[in-house]
Amino acid sequence: MTINGEGCGTRASADGAASDLDAAVALFHSLSDGTRLAIVRRLSQGEARVADLVGELGLAQSTVSAHVACLRDCNLVEGRPQGRQVFYSLARPELMDLLASAETLLAATGSAVALCPNYGTDTVETA
Repeated sequence: MTINGEGCGTRASADGAASDLDAAVALFHSLSDGTRLAIVRRLSQGEARVADLVGELGLAQSTVSAHVACLRDCNLVEGRPQGRQVFYSLARPELMDLLASAETLLAATGSAVALCPNYGTDTVETA
């Protein structure tokens, strides 16, 4: 997958470029939820069971399970069965590199992303 425009001197088919972007969109969409990011952040510290995540995040078991399943379906998280329990961990260490780069970018842009009218976190209503 190339999303950074490398190889722009060569002409790629529109379908090939679209599929590359579709994969990137799917990746970022899988990480676009605060709960999933909290799970990824926690799993970056080591493996955990859903019960551990429920206690640490203060969310319902069904909510945590659904988000873990999403991350697992995207091959970002993997489970290791042990008896009747499953211990989850990050499947790809590169994920932490991506998140570190995102934090660097957020620090460099200040509050611009948070103030974005489409995707920002500003919840102040205007009259």
